[in-house]
Amino acid sequence: MADSIGWIDRLKAGLGRTSLALGRGIDGLFGGSKPDAQTIQNLEDLLIMSDLGVTTAHILAEKVSRERFEEATAITVRDALAREIETILVPIARPLEPDPTRKPHIVLVTGVNGSGKTTTIGKLAHFYKARGLNVMLAAGDTFRAAAIEQLKIWGERTGCPVIASQPGADAASLAYDAVARAKEAGVDLLFIDTAGRLQNRKELMAELEKIVRVLKKLDADAPHDCLLVLDATVGQNAHSQVETFKQMIGITGLVVTKLDGSAKGGVIVALAEKFSLPVHAIGVGETADDLRPFAARDFARALVGLD
Repeated sequence: MADSIGWIDRLKAGLGRTSLALGRGIDGLFGGSKPDAQTIQNLEDLLIMSDLGVTTAHILAEKVSRERFEEATAITVRDALAREIETILVPIARPLEPDPTRKPHIVLVTGVNGSGKTTTIGKLAHFYKARGLNVMLAAGDTFRAAAIEQLKIWGERTGCPVIASQPGADAASLAYDAVARAKEAGVDLLFIDTAGRLQNRKELMAELEKIVRVLKKLDADAPHDCLLVLDATVGQNAHSQVETFKQMIGITGLVVTKLDGSAKGGVIVALAEKFSLPVHAIGVGETADDLRPFAARDFARALVGLD
């Protein structure tokens, strides 16, 4: 329990920039009297500026306008908003659940340059290894020597074997080799890193499709999960990333990183409303324990600045 409380404190601190702006705005709008149409419009504008997205902001503002407040104070409005945001998030707050019947459960990790893929893999490895799973890592970002070394360091930290080759090697061949070796070793969970790629570079996205095709030669259902790692600081640009990766390789879930460096934490709500993709985990710091499964209620309340 103490660990859980520690995480909630870190989550609140990580979302501090978002919740401070949102909370101050709400404090300035609501003083106890029934909100008029202009106040609701101002609330909608505030939610849009907090990166909740135009559609989501309109839905939330409308719901607040229909609330039967005894007093429409800043606290009662924050509480109402948190409940409505939680309702949006509950269906997509789903931890990554490795299938115990698969040996290994193969997870392909993708994303644009700088989103934090390699670090995310290391943190996920730490999380699942601590829960008793046999985890293997594959350094499929063969473009960057630093990414290979970084994953090896995470392998040492977590006690997970790392399959790697020389920089410049064929990423699809490495992925194939990693799956074969994971099968031989009876590994529970295999995370495959990939090179960062911009979603508008067709040749790079085609290479990612090649990795998926190669994986299917060993297992027709592979990859069993295809994660897109999103940097929260990009805000609404996350929408185009999700759109493209979903279309090209059928991503199955999201991990959102760097919430502690962003005032755009509300983008998770907008993504939930638009794409309905599971958000498996969120990151609010640099340490291994700063990436945790996504919890709808904790996030919703932290977002609006509630305990």
